[in-house]
Amino acid sequence: MNTTSIGLNKDKAKNLTVSLNVLLANFQVYYQNLRGLHWNIKGKTFFELHVKYEEFYTDSQIKIDMIAERILTLGGTPLHTFEEYSELSKVAVGKNITAGVDGVQLVVGSLTELLLLERGILNESAEANDEGTNAMMSDFIAEQEKTMWMLNAWLN
Repeated sequence: MNTTSIGLNKDKAKNLTVSLNVLLANFQVYYQNLRGLHWNIKGKTFFELHVKYEEFYTDSQIKIDMIAERILTLGGTPLHTFEEYSELSKVAVGKNITAGVDGVQLVVGSLTELLLLERGILNESAEANDEGTNAMMSDFIAEQEKTMWMLNAWLN
């Protein structure tokens, strides 16, 4: 039998776990960036961005758990070391960012990378007939597209 316990092709499920682990690594770096932005924001936008960054990192924490649990559901093992995250992440690491515009630009750049990965996984999960991963990616994408619109409106 070449299917998983949830009825997916084993090879396609294994490939999806690899892609999901890359997404997990990128989300972990994004999450750490958001924590740093939350802690270090200064200036006239402090009050609005301090709260917004907390909202974003809380949401990211939930998504990280969802991604890891999906990897487990597909029969894989979620990555869990900073070394692995650093090797796989395309999300830029933000360091000592205190200015509101710089922080929001980092978030926009990070979301761009995450959306690219999610769209790739969306296509891969569709080919694998994996509705669970597909639905999760669709939800992430829809939410992040709206966030991008709002952040770009704030920047402009």
